[in-house]
Amino acid sequence: MITPDITLYGIANCDTVKKARAWFTAQGLDYHFHDFKKHGVPADQLPVWMDAVGWDKLLNRQGTTWRKLDAATQASVHDAASASALLQTHASAIKRPVVRWHSAGATRISVGLDTERWAQWLVDGAGPTPAA
Repeated sequence: MITPDITLYGIANCDTVKKARAWFTAQGLDYHFHDFKKHGVPADQLPVWMDAVGWDKLLNRQGTTWRKLDAATQASVHDAASASALLQTHASAIKRPVVRWHSAGATRISVGLDTERWAQWLVDGAGPTPAA
């Protein structure tokens, strides 16, 4: 099996991120953790994530950060550009975790806790299907 290069993006004190980190550790997988609070949102990765999963899926409209935004700010988010601007400013509005999984020349991106998909990617060796 090819060992994947995994980067988990999120916020350290987020319960869902904690569960994801525990799952990777339980699987014996090494991963890099990128904390939005300490390191910000990587501007070069945000468009990659949006291309892979869509800006609408990346934006967490159920989260506290979104709900605390005023109605005008919420209404101003209507496309990838406006979502990107908001997510750069309010990293906590990104659905977490975002996982970048690179192996065998392919890169996959997932948003949210998705251990079933991750387990399948382990079996697949993160094969040829890019971004899901």
